[in-house]
Amino acid sequence: MKTVEKFCSINGEGTRAGELAVFVRFKGCNLRCSYCDTMWANEADCPYTEESPEEIVKYVLDTGIRNVTLTGGEPLLQNDIKELINLLLDAGLRVEIETNGAVSLAPFCDYKRLAFTMDYKLPSSGCEDKMILGNFELLCENDTVKFVSGSEEDLEKALDIINRYKLTERCHVYFSPVFGSIEPVKIVDFMLGNKLNEARLQIQMHKVIWDPNERGV
Repeated sequence: MKTVEKFCSINGEGTRAGELAVFVRFKGCNLRCSYCDTMWANEADCPYTEESPEEIVKYVLDTGIRNVTLTGGEPLLQNDIKELINLLLDAGLRVEIETNGAVSLAPFCDYKRLAFTMDYKLPSSGCEDKMILGNFELLCENDTVKFVSGSEEDLEKALDIINRYKLTERCHVYFSPVFGSIEPVKIVDFMLGNKLNEARLQIQMHKVIWDPNERGV
């Protein structure tokens, strides 16, 4: 598996925001979003280490931290990702996969203790046409849909998707501002205006604690 970094930090967003977590970042993605903050991990010449699932699990267990976030890039594109998921879950770890919405979740839905944080790429991303809408039907109460929003158009589209697929009845729903593109207060006002009682605003905590461009945090 092509790992570009492994580190311990806190979850900067999502249902376990503020909790300690081990992050395993993999190389490569099938999208190129306009606001991507890890584009370096998707470049062809990005250095990586080839590691087996067993080596990754050993690293995670040696940290003593129970939350594991598999990210990228797009982690579901890794050839041995199913084996890695099995080993992590068998070790009693809490596993979250950050996925971009452009890979089918169907092959991974047998893992009852696995949690997905899945993006829906809104218009400003430039990748909305790559979204696999059938993934919404596969989500459950442990999962999250994240709307990274950079404009009023993005927010309106997110509202349409939330209502069309009844997402707040199915899973967690988060709005996250594109860093530097929209003021969080605009998202709050939008949520108030549309009575989005079950949705949440999240600020990327790690970008507040550390420099927004710093890696390994």
